[in-house]
Amino acid sequence: MTATLQATPPDIIRGNSETRLSTARESIARSDKSSDVEQVAIGAKFGDIPPNGGYGWVCVVCVFLINAHTWGLNSSYGVFLAHYLSTNTFPGATRLDFAFIGGLSISQALLISPLATAITRLYGTRATLLFETVSLIGASFANRIWHLFLSQGICFGWGMGFLFVGSVVIVPQWFTTRRSLANGISTAGSGLGGLIYSLGAQTMIDRISLGWAFRILGILACTVNLICAVLIKDRNKQIGSSQLAFDYRLLRRPEFILLQIFGFLSMLGYIVLLFSLPNYAESVGMTAKQGSIIGATLNLGQALGRGPVGYFSDAMGRIDMAGTTTFLAGLFSLVIWIFAKSYGVLIFFALIGGTVAGTFWAVVGPVTLEVIGVVDLPSALSITWIVLVLPTTFSEPIALEIVARNGGNYLSAQLFTGFMYIGAAVFMWFVRAWKLGELESKAVAIYTSPDKLDLVTETLSRGTGDRHGGDVPRKTSFFRRLFKSGRV
Repeated sequence: MTATLQATPPDIIRGNSETRLSTARESIARSDKSSDVEQVAIGAKFGDIPPNGGYGWVCVVCVFLINAHTWGLNSSYGVFLAHYLSTNTFPGATRLDFAFIGGLSISQALLISPLATAITRLYGTRATLLFETVSLIGASFANRIWHLFLSQGICFGWGMGFLFVGSVVIVPQWFTTRRSLANGISTAGSGLGGLIYSLGAQTMIDRISLGWAFRILGILACTVNLICAVLIKDRNKQIGSSQLAFDYRLLRRPEFILLQIFGFLSMLGYIVLLFSLPNYAESVGMTAKQGSIIGATLNLGQALGRGPVGYFSDAMGRIDMAGTTTFLAGLFSLVIWIFAKSYGVLIFFALIGGTVAGTFWAVVGPVTLEVIGVVDLPSALSITWIVLVLPTTFSEPIALEIVARNGGNYLSAQLFTGFMYIGAAVFMWFVRAWKLGELESKAVAIYTSPDKLDLVTETLSRGTGDRHGGDVPRKTSFFRRLFKSGRV
């Protein structure tokens, strides 16, 4: 494999030399493993070949646990929200106050991303991972609503942001053909953490107290995240990764803008579903305990769904899978959640809807890499987190305000959630059409048919000849590519 890479020049895609193209294609054809094909392509593009495993699996486990004790812990806020709304723990606080606290915890994690990226550039990934917060301990002593805003909202978001931004780019750096699978496994941690902490938080609130629930969660999260910070390793130096906190040049690329709109709309739907489901259960006559179980089941669905989403993304195409599962999230919200009035149906919806509800988090790394490239991945994701600040801050307040204006009826909020997911899927469809156009351009550049390119590895499919054998088709129009078949 090493000899193959040394013989393959970086400009294999441009291919001005017939001799070099022939040698590269012959070496690819001799490979019996599809993983070797993609490693050649990545080596040609970036000058570095990820090990596609090895210590990367240790990093997958570490990121899994970090996600479980950041996003997973934050997913239990639906239980806290239902508790706040059903009690008078903070006198004078409104529904919107509590909704904003949940939104702030996520938006602040994203807002801090440029600073976290800059610290990664200067001091490495571990430096950002060691920024753990004592916000949950602070929240345990809160007796005013503004205390909760500062602790469970802003400060917790900052701590979660340093952990998340420092770790999210690590898994894609270690893998090629298994990238989406590894990323899906690592992001499943948020679902499993949400399952455990939703049930645990409700039990601790009922049996101990709200304050001690916060303290125990804070101690657990701090311990696990610090251990993971010691074990995790990045490959920024090997790949020559760009660590610019805000690379404005990416905003000139239409495909990147389409990807940002996909994320924006996805979050408008996802946050409503994540935080509203336990309270919705109580609004249709269920108990707080049943609501917490439903919220936990949603997180169980996320834990079960993200691994398969990653696995089939590698096989079916990462962009195709992102668009399909996002559309399903919207469809399930419209045809199941709207009609879910009983405990059994809500459990079913939470489980099946959860498998696709958090699609964005499972695909954001691999799909952004497909669109932008591995070198600019950290900078691209840094911009993405900033773009997501608005929807994550205001999505749940919007939903609760819609519910309040409809006398406590969730129908309009459910429609809002479903159509946001479907809108996001439409923009991923546009990204797919762009990607097909890029592949067609590469095929024309090496004087072959786009049909002879593997649409995932972006290399010649095995067994194809050097030339097209006839007239090479021109790049098709954007409209025609919207309806073109093939995996991408």
